[in-house]
Parts: sequence; structure tokens; C-alpha cells
Amino acid sequence: MNDTELTRDAFLGGLVHLWQPRSGYRAGVDPVLLAATIPAVSGQRVLELGCGVGAAVLCLGARVAGLELVGVERERSYAELADRNGEGRLDVVHADIAALPLTLRQRQFDHVLANPPYWRRDSSVAASVPVREAALGEETPLALWVEVAAKRLAPRGLLHMIHRAERLPDLLAALPRDMGSIEVLPIAARTGRSAERLILRARKSGRADFRLHAPLILHRGDSHIDGDQYAPQVRDALRAGAALSF
Repeated sequence: MNDTELTRDAFLGGLVHLWQPRSGYRAGVDPVLLAATIPAVSGQRVLELGCGVGAAVLCLGARVAGLELVGVERERSYAELADRNGEGRLDVVHADIAALPLTLRQRQFDHVLANPPYWRRDSSVAASVPVREAALGEETPLALWVEVAAKRLAPRGLLHMIHRAERLPDLLAALPRDMGSIEVLPIAARTGRSAERLILRARKSGRADFRLHAPLILHRGDSHIDGDQYAPQVRDALRAGAALSF
């Protein structure tokens, strides 16, 4: 892609700038929210599967200094943009998660995160733009995303995924038996609304009880009005790179 086909967008109030396509899949709120919930500390190793242009992993790296960041992306154009956006801070591997190179399969990580495609195409319509469809339509089964992520975790490492709320049963069913200490954070647009998204966290060899947290409410008020209506903790995460703890 040449620069006329791209935009350079600010995230976290300008802490992160990302080149991304004008059309096709564009990073939004979800990868930024996912990054804000990851309790990483300096010196840890982080892998993002399906990193796109690098939004989630680079937002995490902007919040926590000293991380070793690796991203895997199947679409070459997006992998090249992730490498450009990383400016040397992100090791980008151009590969399908179903066929990771041996050099990556030999590594372990303290955190593995993913924002897999949301839409099952046996019950939805495919996007007309191929790269957008690759990001949104579930071609690689969700169970494989979970399996590959779990395999790349070091002992006591954490898996982090954001997905649609109705896919929680599929996520839980896909977790290998050595993944425990499972936590789920529902995400709802407003108080009293059903959760549409969720973040799942699980620990390799974890033994703690399952925890279903109170929903993260994105917006203040009962209905939409013009202007920034994000709840304070969400606004701080999106605009200033603050952590979202759960």
C-alpha cells in the first residue's frame, strides 16, 4: 500500500500512532480495551496472534515499558504496516497461526493475546473487501486460536482474548485442561444493557476458582447523545493509556 491509501491515526491520546488502510479493516476500541486489561510488567514476553496493524500489542507496549513484543499476522499488507508502526519495538512474524514457523513454536511467552475474527460465516454475510473479511470472518476456527495461544504460554503465563459475548461457551470449551484460574469480564454499552463483548483471561496451570466479574460499562447515561460519553475509567484507558484492572 502507498501512503495515499493509508491514514495515520492517534491512539491513547497520541501515545501511539498507527498507519492503517483507509478502507478495509481498521482498528477500533476493542484491541485498545484488551491491551488495557493485561497486567504485564517490564521484562515480560508478549505475543499477539493476528496482530493486524499492531494496535493491541503496541498500546500495551506504550503503557508498560520494557516488554519484548512479538506479533503474528497472516495478511502481508497488515504485517508490513505492523512492522512500520512498531518502529523497531515489535517483532512481526508474517504467518498463519495454523502454521507458525519453528522459531516461534520454540518460544514461550508470559502473555498471549488475541482479538480473533468475531463472525461465524455459517450465520452471517461475508465482507466484500478481502482483507476486511479476513479480519472479521471466522475462517480459522476459534478453538484453534485458543489452542495455539495456550501452547505458546510459559508456565503460569496468561491468555487474554476479547470476543463476542455469545461465544463464551465456545471459548471455555476450547481451553485445554491445563488452563485454569479463568476470569471473564463482560463489556456492556450502558448500565442495564446486555453484554455484547467479553474479555477472557486464563492462566497456564492456574488453580483458582472461575470468576465472572461485574460488567465493564463503556458509556455514561441511558442513551446516546452527542459528545464523549465514555465512563471515566474507559475514557482514561482509551485516551491516556491507563490500565483497566480486573
